[in-house]
Amino acid sequence: MAAPPHTPAVQSIVKIRRDYNSWVARETMEDYALRYTPQRFRRWSEWRVANTAFGAASFLILEAVGATLLVQYGWANAFWAILATGLIIFLAGWPISVYAARYGVDMDLLTRGAGFGYIGSTITSLIYASFTFIFFALEAAVMAYALELALGIPPSWGYLVCALVVIPLVTHGV
Repeated sequence: MAAPPHTPAVQSIVKIRRDYNSWVARETMEDYALRYTPQRFRRWSEWRVANTAFGAASFLILEAVGATLLVQYGWANAFWAILATGLIIFLAGWPISVYAARYGVDMDLLTRGAGFGYIGSTITSLIYASFTFIFFALEAAVMAYALELALGIPPSWGYLVCALVVIPLVTHGV
């Protein structure tokens, strides 16, 4: 018995407009999280990188935590606790920072390259995002109470004002 003649199926190809180029053109969307940064893109001086690192340590809650440790546990205990914690953070961050600066990779790429894969990279990003939200909340609390002391604004309104001011600063830079 002969097979019926085969007619090829007609495919309908619809051109989809791609928005990728407009996404990567906006700096708030693109952060090199998924690829290696070429050497020619790494133009920051050591001074600028160091200033950025020191600037990250100047958040308001840092002083509040230090003051709380000092009041609750005394100067000597607070001093040694802060020194030990700083040393642990420095020793843990040093090899990561050197490797990231030398080869132009971020924590997502380092996590993937260290054998944790895409799942590990995703979990790392979720941890960083949760830390970011925690720090935003703590900073907003400190600023809201500063607004209460300076201007008499109730804390609930201060939280709202601080949140609405901080979001554009974070997404578009200071």
